[in-house]
Amino acid sequence: MLAIKLKRIGKKHQPSFRVVVAEKRSKLQGRFIEDLGWYNPRSKEFGFNKEGVEHWLKNGAQPTDSVYNLFVRAQIISGPKRPLHKKSKKKEEVPAPTEKAEKTEAVPEAPAETEAPPEIKEQKEEPKKESEENPA
Repeated sequence: MLAIKLKRIGKKHQPSFRVVVAEKRSKLQGRFIEDLGWYNPRSKEFGFNKEGVEHWLKNGAQPTDSVYNLFVRAQIISGPKRPLHKKSKKKEEVPAPTEKAEKTEAVPEAPAETEAPPEIKEQKEEPKKESEENPA
């Protein structure tokens, strides 16, 4: 699958990007098919080959979220921007009890099991006492 994505160029702490068409799973600095433009995040400037972008979009190349937002800002694509921040993985709060939970509490419980004769209870308790006395 082809993707339109950013390829970083530039010095340390001075990033600038090329907008390229490449295989989705290719390496960041790997081979690309076509160079479609540039983006400088420090000055917020960009330039795109509009005809090339439209050609690749027509032929099925999918822009990444960042590139999609740049195309929206350049008015190559119309529509809302995509959010780039993912939702946190923290546990959500437990919802308050609902009416269904209250109904299940009102259902009578199953009859309790009959108790075992006292002789069986004594046999069950004896091994527990031995293990408590000899903590080996």
